[in-house]
Amino acid sequence: MKLSLLFGLFAITMFSSFQDDDPVKYSLDKAHSRLGFKIKYMGIVDVHGEFNKFDVTVSLNNGSWEGASVEMTAESKSIYTGVESRDNHLRSEDFFDVEKYSKLTFKSNSVKKVKNKYIISGDFTMHGITKNIKLIGESTGVAKKGENEAIGLRITGIVKRSDFNIGEPSGGLADGVQLIADLELVK
Repeated sequence: MKLSLLFGLFAITMFSSFQDDDPVKYSLDKAHSRLGFKIKYMGIVDVHGEFNKFDVTVSLNNGSWEGASVEMTAESKSIYTGVESRDNHLRSEDFFDVEKYSKLTFKSNSVKKVKNKYIISGDFTMHGITKNIKLIGESTGVAKKGENEAIGLRITGIVKRSDFNIGEPSGGLADGVQLIADLELVK
């Protein structure tokens, strides 16, 4: 009896050691990705912009988005809206204060499937303030890229400027800023 119990434990241990429990890491393909935003101005028009320098990594557990890890960083100085004077104003102390706060970061602490999308909760740091926010993730496909696998991911969400002391409460800008990330990630 003791011998069969020991053999059973040995078999379970051996089988477990051959299972791949290591997360699979995906890195950003910057040429095919965009981290953007839009904000309502004067209640009548959406102003669009993006961060030209950013990075994203995703780690999947056993190929599943459920319980995945998502990390994003963006250089605040790389903000671009297509209007140089507006970009310079956004980089100033009135908004992002890029000399003092050079990065925006997001690190997930949970990813949960809801229907065919994912709720990505995590800590978002901007302008020296960290808040827990929820983003929506949507897998947009899987493709073969040379010898590697590429996955598409769209992440959206709303961030309130007032939560991070960005800009004045008035001035014609809405408080809510919609984040839009269209990402290609490669294994």
